[in-house]
Amino acid sequence: MNLHLALLIAYSVALVAIGLSIARLVKGSADFFVAGRSLTAPLLFATVLASNIGAGATIGATGRGYFDGISAWWWNGSSAIGSIFLAFFIGPRIWRVAKTHNLFTTGDFLELRYSPLVRGLVTLLIWLGTLSIFAGQLIAGAAVLSVVAGVPRWEGTIISAIVVTITFMAGGLLGTVWVNVVQLSVLAAGFAVAVPTVLAKAGGLQGIAQAQVPATFLDIFHSGGPLSGWSLLVFVPAFIISPGLMQKAYGAASDRAVRVGIGVQAAALAIFAFVPALLGMAARATHPGLTDPNIVLPTLLVEQLPPWFGALALAAIFSAEVSACDAIIFMLATSLSQDLYKRFLQPEADDREVLLIARLASLAGGAGAVVLALLLETVQSALAIFYALLGVSLLVPVVAGLYLTRAGVREALASIAAGNITLLVVRFALPASLSWIDPTIAGLLASAAGFAVAYATRLVRLKADTTEVGSVRL
Repeated sequence: MNLHLALLIAYSVALVAIGLSIARLVKGSADFFVAGRSLTAPLLFATVLASNIGAGATIGATGRGYFDGISAWWWNGSSAIGSIFLAFFIGPRIWRVAKTHNLFTTGDFLELRYSPLVRGLVTLLIWLGTLSIFAGQLIAGAAVLSVVAGVPRWEGTIISAIVVTITFMAGGLLGTVWVNVVQLSVLAAGFAVAVPTVLAKAGGLQGIAQAQVPATFLDIFHSGGPLSGWSLLVFVPAFIISPGLMQKAYGAASDRAVRVGIGVQAAALAIFAFVPALLGMAARATHPGLTDPNIVLPTLLVEQLPPWFGALALAAIFSAEVSACDAIIFMLATSLSQDLYKRFLQPEADDREVLLIARLASLAGGAGAVVLALLLETVQSALAIFYALLGVSLLVPVVAGLYLTRAGVREALASIAAGNITLLVVRFALPASLSWIDPTIAGLLASAAGFAVAYATRLVRLKADTTEVGSVRL
């Protein structure tokens, strides 16, 4: 057994042990879903940052850095931009609502603000999208195991799923937060070692520029980059209204903890965004000819770093994948148990039963993600499905629900229907001559338009009713 594999096995066992040890502190669904609303700003910082630095932020962004250069910064930079909105405009406001009405999930908020129908519809859509992003994390874990030990993709996918599912099932959000602290420490140490070592072997930025790379490699605003211009609309919304992130905000001890914890996390994420971009650029200079973006980062760490340093860096990548999975399973478990089972199937279910269903939902989500991971090719393809469904289904109803008091069920349903129908039409039914239209951006614009039309109709009707009442009084 090589050193890299031995350390990954030991590290995985340690994560599972931590999750199981914290399980005894989970006394009910409030601890499992919102950590007893006790998260301080530092804990919130750690758990949100660990969730945002996942497979896409590491393996996916490094793969993009390999092909597009420093403009791959926007992959994680968009997460940081979305986090700013969550920290200051969405998170504190929705925390106050959740605290006042004892809400556990995004679905709880949607029902409170709109109706059970809106809650159920969005929950089903998000569940489908969440499975895809879970699959993306498992693809990344399988890529690490493939490079390190030659493990077949299907075996690596199953091993990754077992580790992350057991870790979350035991302690829910309460356990996840403390596991995330460990994961974030390992991740920081791993990349602190990897970046300067790898860059030095590539000859620094000067060496990268002199290698056989495109002329735009050092242009952060390169229009051909993965996230330029309008494409930011595809990614930023997911980090504003992702249920996995918003529900972590529910667990904060105060609205100030939301602002400080998530706000500082946004700054840290913006700095971290340079790391995978630089690693990808260094890999292009030292390992030209790679064609699979999934293996760029694992290959770089195994071949460019001394064994112990490489093992630590690979543990950091595995940490990123597992920590992001925590947030994803969190979405799956809470939506199925609280938003579907307790709300529609078994309203009389007691706290212990809901907690059991949440844990079983974690297991089901892990199994479903394994199947999907074996069908999808890359991390990016898996994440694209999630970002699309999340944005067009949730962004407008949640933001408008917090700020427009007169908006109701019709507006929410119009927004969801217009967004998702447009997404499907643009993705699957448009002629090739219109292939330049991005399905997610079109869906977001249609979602906003559907809501706006329904809301304007409501205002016109209210004005007409007021005029009619006034004329009668005269």
